[in-house]
Amino acid sequence: MSGKMLEIQLENINRAAMDFLRTNSGYNKFAFYGAMGSGKTTFITALCKALNAIDLVSSPTFSIVNEYNTRDENVIYHFDFYRIKNPEELYDIGFEEYCRNDAWCFIEWPEKAEELIPENFLKVFIEVNENDSRTIRFWQ
Repeated sequence: MSGKMLEIQLENINRAAMDFLRTNSGYNKFAFYGAMGSGKTTFITALCKALNAIDLVSSPTFSIVNEYNTRDENVIYHFDFYRIKNPEELYDIGFEEYCRNDAWCFIEWPEKAEELIPENFLKVFIEVNENDSRTIRFWQ
């Protein structure tokens, strides 16, 4: 597996989020992979904070997508595909439109609808290490 890698401690997650965004400054669309409890929502929350989100960030597990506004009038879309039974459900919420605009997009559980995710999404894999730190690997 090639690509770039960060290792973070949970107590440094806000700094790690800033470093991640700086390292990936050419991207605004991300697909997050990782086991249940690996920290996908926690890291996305830190990323939203780094992007100056003014709305409360929470997991959109039941709504599929949450929308957050930022201080500089940008929009962040936070998707959670965990409960998707059929990728066709994403057509019903207009997923393709979300992907086409210039807004920030973060997807949790993208493997549930892999075939619908455009190539412009950076793939981000979060792994839990034995010392409870996280290794984050990413590539297009």
